[in-house]
Amino acid sequence: MEIVEIKSEKLNDKYYKIKHTSGLTIYVSPKEGYKSAYAIFGTHFGSVNSHFITNGEEVIVPDGIAHYLEHKLFESEDGDAFTKYAKTGANANAYTSFNTTCYLFSCTDKFDESLRILLDFVRDPYFTKETVAKEQGIIGQEIKMYDDSPDWRVMMNLISSMFQNHPVRKDIAGTVETIAEITPELLYTCYNSYYNLNNMVLSVAGNVTPEQVIAIVDEILTKQDEPLDTQSIFHDEPYEVGQDYVEQKLSVAVPLFQLGFKEDAGDKRLTSKEIAETDILLSAFAGEASPLYKRLLDDELINQSFGYEYFEEMGYRAVIFAAETRFPERVAEIIKQAAEELHKSGVPKEEFERAKRAIYGKNIVALNSPENTATIMASFDFAGRELYEYMDAIANASLDDINERLKSQLDPNNTTLSVVK
Repeated sequence: MEIVEIKSEKLNDKYYKIKHTSGLTIYVSPKEGYKSAYAIFGTHFGSVNSHFITNGEEVIVPDGIAHYLEHKLFESEDGDAFTKYAKTGANANAYTSFNTTCYLFSCTDKFDESLRILLDFVRDPYFTKETVAKEQGIIGQEIKMYDDSPDWRVMMNLISSMFQNHPVRKDIAGTVETIAEITPELLYTCYNSYYNLNNMVLSVAGNVTPEQVIAIVDEILTKQDEPLDTQSIFHDEPYEVGQDYVEQKLSVAVPLFQLGFKEDAGDKRLTSKEIAETDILLSAFAGEASPLYKRLLDDELINQSFGYEYFEEMGYRAVIFAAETRFPERVAEIIKQAAEELHKSGVPKEEFERAKRAIYGKNIVALNSPENTATIMASFDFAGRELYEYMDAIANASLDDINERLKSQLDPNNTTLSVVK
C-alpha cells in the first residue's frame, strides 16, 4: 500500500492519496475543528458506457442501465442500506451522471459504522428477477417525472441536438422501453465490468484521519481486484453540431433557454492547466462581474438564474449558457456576438485579472466544505487531474495563456440553442 501526503504551502492545506492493496484509490482530507465528515465511493461508469468490450467480449446494454444499477445496489439479502444508515444517523444518497456513479453519506457521528455500510453494500451486489422487475415501475415513474421537467428537458434537448454520435446524447435514466430490457444478468455484467476497485475511488473529507479510513478499508476490502479489462467504445463525434435549434412546449411561467458552444473533443481529457484556463476565460466572458452579464441584466433580458458550465469528458466538450428569459433568441444572439468580438480583441487585461482572482477565491471557499472537498477530489481523480496542480495553474495563468485557450473555444458558428416555452 502506498500513502502519499500532498501539500500546498500556498493554501496551507494537505490531503492524502492512498493506493490500497485491493486496487482502490483513496483520498482523505482531514479538516481540523470540523464536526462533520463526508464520504463518496464512486466508479467511472455512467450512462455513456453502454457499449464496451470486457474480457474480449463486445457488449451492448440498454440505455439507463447504469442508473438502474445504482438503484438496485442499495438492496441486499439482509436488508436495505438506507435502513442501516438510519441506525447510524448518516444522511445517505447516490447519483448517476453521464460518466460516473457515486454513493455517498454525510454524518456528524458514527463515521466508522457508516463507512462500513457504504463499502459493504456497494461491494455486495444482489439482483434477482423479482427485484429487478419491481424496480421498473419505480424508475419508469422517475423517467416520466423528468420528461415533464422543463429544466431537464431544455438540457437534454440541447445535448441530444448538439451531439450527433456520442452516447452522451441519450438520457441518463434511459426510457421506459429500454429499462424494460434490463435483466439481472445484464446488471451483473455491468457490475463486474466497471465496479472493479481499480476503476473506483473513495474520497473522504472532514472530521477523519487517514489511519481511520485505511483501517476500515482494510477490514472490508480484503481481496485484491484483478486489473480492469474493460474498454468503453465511442463513435467519433464530428465538430459540427447536429442541429442549431430545438424547441419544446411545456407549462412554464418564463421560457428557459440553453445555448451550447460545441468544441472539438479529441480523445483526451483536458489537463489541470487547461481546465484552469477555461474557468478563468469563462468567468471573464460571462461571470457576474463581466460586461456581458451586466448588459443582459441591465436590459432586463435575463434574471439571476443566468449561469454557465463547462461540459467535458472523454469524447465531448461544450460551453453551455442557461437562464430564464422571455427573449431566448435575442439573448443567444447577444452571447454569440460577444463571443465573436472576444475572438477579435482577446480578453481585456482588467477582466482577466478580475476573473483570475474570482476563480481562485471561489475554489478556496469550496475547499472549506467537506462535501465540496470530497466531491472535487473524486471528480479530479476520474478526470486524471490533481487538485493543487489546478489551483497553481489558476494562480500562475497569464493573459497570453487565456487568449491562446480562447482559440479552441466559444466558436459562434458552431452552436445549438434549446428553448422550452
